[in-house]
Amino acid sequence: MTRVTTAFLAAVSVLCSASGQAQAGSGVPAAGSWMFGPFEKPTAVNPIIAPSASATFMSPMTDSVVRWEELATFNPAAVVKDGKVFVLYRAEDASGKKEIGFHTSRIGLAESSDGLRFTRRQTPVLYPDKDAQARYEWTGGVEDPRVVESGDHTYVLTYTQWNRDVPRLAIATSRDLVHWTKHGPAFAKAESGKYLRMDTKSGAIVTRVEGDHLIATRVNGKYWMYFNVPDIMIATSDNLIDWTPLADSDGKILKVLSPRPGYFDSWLVEAGPPAIMTDRGIVLLYNAGNSGQFGRPDLPQKVYTGGQALFDARNPIKLIARADEPFIRPTEDYEKTGQYREGTTFTEALIPFKGRWFLYYGTADSRVGVAVWTPPR
Repeated sequence: MTRVTTAFLAAVSVLCSASGQAQAGSGVPAAGSWMFGPFEKPTAVNPIIAPSASATFMSPMTDSVVRWEELATFNPAAVVKDGKVFVLYRAEDASGKKEIGFHTSRIGLAESSDGLRFTRRQTPVLYPDKDAQARYEWTGGVEDPRVVESGDHTYVLTYTQWNRDVPRLAIATSRDLVHWTKHGPAFAKAESGKYLRMDTKSGAIVTRVEGDHLIATRVNGKYWMYFNVPDIMIATSDNLIDWTPLADSDGKILKVLSPRPGYFDSWLVEAGPPAIMTDRGIVLLYNAGNSGQFGRPDLPQKVYTGGQALFDARNPIKLIARADEPFIRPTEDYEKTGQYREGTTFTEALIPFKGRWFLYYGTADSRVGVAVWTPPR
């Protein structure tokens, strides 16, 4: 751990304790909590990325020009590179049926000097192509990225391949965030391919903080990744590319976090941004769905909010604490209007940048939002 990291996490530790409680009814981390936050949504810039009909791209699937981010821009990853914030966001064109999941998704790239105001590239950096992954990515595309750095500063992207049959968690790597090498399904080599027909998505790799960078870190000699929905599971890897889910003696994959009747996460839980190693343990932000029948009556049915969980730093399957209140929820018009009108604050990126933490999230499956937390000094 670098000297900068130690100092930064010392500031975080002011808010850390063994308690999993948030302030009742507020979703704001209480004084002494291990949680990240509270986060504020800057109204002057939100949403930071919205659909655009002006950007065009020659699609390899159709050999025709498409307006690749015309319908929606949402569910972002983020990383700091060369002193700037880069956001990789999911973008949908207006092709296909008029319902969620039936458009083609590609991943675009935007950059910012302050983490709030972004300039976008005109063409996507990851997309369904005429390549070895076509059978997994045509025609739904590539979705919901998360990104971390490796020790040699390679960028490792987890994303969902969607062929409108089986969603598959996949891996891609890059040295510059623009040119990506696709490695295919994350679990392709595990157990002789037994997981290739299993629905998998949402890969949150465990990281450590080094300055403004989140570096994939080993625990007990392995890399670890939280993944999936409606329960969160866990997998390990030796190389950040080939992953193996942890299973019990009966071959059932371990569930390390599950929905809770009566809470904001009663319908589903889904891994969020890359998990972060702190002096209290591994903090995992996750996306939570509310059940209309068994959930919180004061929250809309199937609304997506954000939760936080704490796992043992020496044993990433061991849950230590869990917040009883969402730390972020849809409160603004842009978070409740769009493709998903029940409302979403779908978190996929949390990064340190210039002394603050920036949380990037998808709103109503339509736009990208940002929320900011300044830790006490």
